[in-house]
Amino acid sequence: MIDTVTLLAFVPAAMVLNFTPGADMMFCFGQGLRAGARSALLASLGVSVGLMVHVLLAGLGLGAVVSTIPWLFDVIRWLGVVYLLYLAWGAIRNGAVSDDAPVKPAHFAFREGLLVNLTNPKVILFVLAFIPQFVNPAQGSVLLQFLTLGLIIASGSILVNGMVGIFAGGAGRFLVSNPRASRIMGWITGGIFTALAVRLAIMERA
Repeated sequence: MIDTVTLLAFVPAAMVLNFTPGADMMFCFGQGLRAGARSALLASLGVSVGLMVHVLLAGLGLGAVVSTIPWLFDVIRWLGVVYLLYLAWGAIRNGAVSDDAPVKPAHFAFREGLLVNLTNPKVILFVLAFIPQFVNPAQGSVLLQFLTLGLIIASGSILVNGMVGIFAGGAGRFLVSNPRASRIMGWITGGIFTALAVRLAIMERA
């Protein structure tokens, strides 16, 4: 459905986007520090599923509603700010995960990655600005093309953000046996989440 020439142009562009540091990458890095490599991988999977939801909404045309109704954009944005601050407080209060600490079920990391992505309305606006450049209505279903191209970006996101999270998780597990280092990592992780919340709070709709 998508011709080879289009894919040859899209894949390198998608790879550049995946390797560009952004909110999702920083979130997975913070998640790795906070709870280890496995949680970071699940968080990256949640982020990518959230991206696919945005792609689906954009393909259905709902993204245009978000971009034209200011209050809806702001409601979603501030929900994201509140959730990130909640995660920041949890990281600062609890510190990094220690060897004898109870481990959260795996779905928590996935859920956090999913919610962080879904409550960032700028993602759907980005999808609306980027993917349509590679969509050709003459080649078939526009929605299917959106989903195919979105899946390429999401797959790269899992790979890149997962690697970043694994690196952070390795560093975290190395330092976690030291209570002081564990506390410092909790503050660092909380600082990352707080910075993401501030970034989301001051973003513009344009």
